[in-house]
Amino acid sequence: MQLDPLSIPYRAVESGLQAIVGIAIAGIAGAGSVGGAEGIAVFGVVLVVGIALSIGWQVAYYRRFEYRLTGDTFDIDSGVLSRREREIPYGRIQNVDIRQNVLQRALGIAEVRLETAGGGQTEARLRYVDLGSARHVQEEVSRRKRGERDGYGDEETAATDQGATLFELDDRELVILGIVSMDLRLLSIIAVPLSFVGPSVLADVAPTATASIVVVVLGIVALVVASALFSAALSMARYYGFVLTDRGEEYRYERGLLQRFSGSIPKDKVQTITLTENVIARRLGYASLSIETAGYGGASQESTGSQSAIPIAERDHAVALAGRIEDFESLSFERAPKRARERYAVRYGLVLAALIAIAYGVVRLTALSFPWYALFGGVALVPVAAHLKWCHRGYRLEDDYVITRNGFWSRRITIVPIYRIQTLVTAETVFQRRRDLATLVVDTAGTYSLVGEDSKAVDIDVETADRLSRELADDLQEAVVEYRRRRDRASAVSSGEDVPDDANAG
Repeated sequence: MQLDPLSIPYRAVESGLQAIVGIAIAGIAGAGSVGGAEGIAVFGVVLVVGIALSIGWQVAYYRRFEYRLTGDTFDIDSGVLSRREREIPYGRIQNVDIRQNVLQRALGIAEVRLETAGGGQTEARLRYVDLGSARHVQEEVSRRKRGERDGYGDEETAATDQGATLFELDDRELVILGIVSMDLRLLSIIAVPLSFVGPSVLADVAPTATASIVVVVLGIVALVVASALFSAALSMARYYGFVLTDRGEEYRYERGLLQRFSGSIPKDKVQTITLTENVIARRLGYASLSIETAGYGGASQESTGSQSAIPIAERDHAVALAGRIEDFESLSFERAPKRARERYAVRYGLVLAALIAIAYGVVRLTALSFPWYALFGGVALVPVAAHLKWCHRGYRLEDDYVITRNGFWSRRITIVPIYRIQTLVTAETVFQRRRDLATLVVDTAGTYSLVGEDSKAVDIDVETADRLSRELADDLQEAVVEYRRRRDRASAVSSGEDVPDDANAG
């Protein structure tokens, strides 16, 4: 099978911007050396030859690119000057992504990305095939991973493979998603150029001190509003039309307004699921649900290996779906001992004292003058902040799951199947040891561990941490044996083999 013929002009235009710059420079250099009408002719010839070579390269790329769905592997032959032949076993393929921007949707073509386990790298790309072929590749890879026959063109099979819809983002939830996704980090990007041009512009617009203060305040408010609205619009465009379906062995999602994504979440690769609620979402009674898979970056949160199962929904709905994915019992937690709260109060008190000292030093040692003593009002907020941090942390140990909760501004509840645990680490900082506290880190094969976002039971009693570590280590061995037994039993049933009863399955 080959790429879509429309991929030739699209790829030529896509890569043409860089090529045109080089062609134009060469043409201008040639025209300048000759001069006059002959120089213009040289420029035209160089431009035409350059464009012809670019299109010719894309034609050669198209003619020498082939892909095949074999019984065991997805094969790709590519390369214009040097040939490359790849055989990708279906078992290694983590996900098949379909991506379309606005222009690609208008042309009816799409990019297909084959992602494999082991770091979330893109193993291969089909740039570009028609949308029907893209969906065919996605469906066939999914079937062949399950060991099923080729179902292409089988209308009954295609209807069955549509799956059951688990969640569909409606207009109201889309607006709420925009509200809870407002992000002010854009201000840090804008602040750099403003620090250079701002003072001179401010001097021209507001020559007096009072006018300068008014302009600065209004400018900051305008930037905050613009940054919040821009980030909200990005989130709404990213998750527009979000639909999640259950396809038996995997979850399938589609989303996007300007750029449309379609991808899958293999159930057997799920490492953890995480409920996330920032302050605004908790106030409105909403939460989001993400699924972390082993080694795959995903289309929703590529940098962390997390894929959204629900971008935003009423909290009960999100919890219900989390319970459908992993059959945990409850989200009630054991809190850290109260001396952890005292630790937070001391920490915040020291930070506040440092800020007061810095503000006082600035007033005494520079010409600046401001009410630095107003910072003493933060003393009343220290115990409140310490309590909020303490009460939003906790852990829960069940027969098959360990669940942790952390964070106030953005609270994360992470549910980890015990058989997915890779390592258990009990860590104690110098300050924790002074209060007999420790942190239990639950590491899995997912990519959260690479960015320091493992599931953690933070500031629990050190003896409790050691006990939990021992219990989880014992439970892990039993859970792995049980998981393998269920997996082998399911595999035997699907292949029609005789399956021994549970009494003799050991």
